[in-house]
Formats: sequence, C-alpha cells, structure tokens
Amino acid sequence: MDAHLIDGTYELFRHFFALPPASDVNGQEVGAVRGVLNSVLSMLHNGATHLGVATDHVVESFRNELYPGYKTSEGVPAELMAQFPVLEEALKAMGVVVWPMVYFEADDALASAAVKAAADERVGQVLICTPDKDLAQCVSGTRVVQVDRRRNLVRDESGVIAKYGVPPTSIPDYLALVGDSADGYPGIPGWGVKGAAAVLATYCHLEKIPKDWRQWDRSLRKAQTLTESLFSNWADALLFRTLATLRMDAPVFCEVDELRWNGPRPDFEEYCRQLGAPDLFRKAAAQSSS
Repeated sequence: MDAHLIDGTYELFRHFFALPPASDVNGQEVGAVRGVLNSVLSMLHNGATHLGVATDHVVESFRNELYPGYKTSEGVPAELMAQFPVLEEALKAMGVVVWPMVYFEADDALASAAVKAAADERVGQVLICTPDKDLAQCVSGTRVVQVDRRRNLVRDESGVIAKYGVPPTSIPDYLALVGDSADGYPGIPGWGVKGAAAVLATYCHLEKIPKDWRQWDRSLRKAQTLTESLFSNWADALLFRTLATLRMDAPVFCEVDELRWNGPRPDFEEYCRQLGAPDLFRKAAAQSSS
C-alpha cells in the first residue's frame, strides 16, 4: 500500500481561485469545497487506498509567537476562510481522515504523517501531495516523495536537488537564507537562490559555514560579502530556519491502517445535498462498491 498525504489548505486555495463560484442550499459559497472533494474522489478512483488530509483550521500557529511578521489570515478572502470548516466536515463524512491544525500548521501535520507512514514497512511509498517547498525537506530517496498534482510532477530526493541545488536536509537552511514570502520572513540580505544553493551544497548547514570567508571553498563567489551578511544577521538566520523547519510531533495517526478509506459515512448523502452536489455522493458510493 501507498500513503497519500494531501495538503488540504493548498487544495482549497487552488480550487477557490480556479473554479467559478458555487453556492450551497443556504447560499453560502462552497465552490472550492466541491472542487476538493471531487479531486480526492479522483485520487480514490485512480487507486489511492490510504490517505489523509491536513488543513489549517486557523492560519495562525505557534510560529506567529516566534516571529511577528509570520503569515496571518489577513487578506484571505472571507468566502475562502469560511469554507475550511465546511471542507473538514465534508471530508470526514466522505470517510477521509482529516487533521485540522490549530497550534501547528498543515505542513507540520503532513511532515509528521510522512515520518509515521515511512516507518511502517508495509507502506511502499509515501506521497506528499503539495507543491509547497517547505515539504521538500521531508523527501527521502524514492520512498518519500513530493507530488505536484496540478503539474502531474513527482519529485524524489534527486528531484529536490535538481530544483533547489541542495538535498532535502538542507531545505530549512536554504529557506532561512533566501526567505519565504508566502510565510512572511525575508531571508538574509544579499543571499539569493544561486548563492544559497552553492554554499549549502558545500557546507550543508548554517553552522558549518566558515566565519572567516578566506576559509571558504575557492569555487564559491562573493564569499566576503555573504559571510559578513550572514554573521551580522546570525540570530535572524537561526530564527528563520526554525520557522522553516517542520515539526514531526503534530497529532495525526497512530497506525497507518487508520488512513484506509472504507467508503462514505451514511450522512455523506445529506452533506452532498446541502452542498448542492448530489453527484458527489453518487461518485463516492460507486467508488466504495467497486
């Protein structure tokens, strides 16, 4: 069996901006919810058997306590935010395991689930379904991979190196240097993606970078400038790496068997009626009986 771990936050955002508006029987916007449910059903139709969905039940997390500039829900359309609890309940009714995060982020849940699933020898492959660069740190060989379903792209460890220039274990250090505008931290002045990749490909982690630029590998460029910038902003670099490092202790599941999809709950038909999408129930029922 394979374990499919789905970034529900990304999926909801993606469908919200890609699909036309659609209302439920009460007039509430649910177009993105319907899109995600259809997407998950397509995964089941294509052979997924064990899967879990992580969501940001609230956008803010423990990282906001560490860094005031970290991302918040400010600016997120209200029509999108209101669909998170609807999606979570609808997925549960569809029989899918959901991890709604409050203290942690959805990315932490995916990382935690990936570690647990990979520890089970029965699992053939762990597929983390999100293009989010943070999750690249969880990739391991060809056993734990990252999947961009929109682009139909699977990225294993060699793929991570090809894209970022560093192995998965260096991704938090890489993001600390270059920053992550989506998460709200700027990185270290003067460090771009090429410089960060070249330096970390040689030294792997921040602590291994020589403080004396004259001790750097001679093939590395701008050694003096980058060294001065890094070590004059050392506390920020460590903080940004902490923000970029995914937690492995988020509450997810105890046994991989909990992820097995056994069909929708009896009340899923009513959920679909409320969503104005009875076809979703018919698809789920047909998939369950196949």
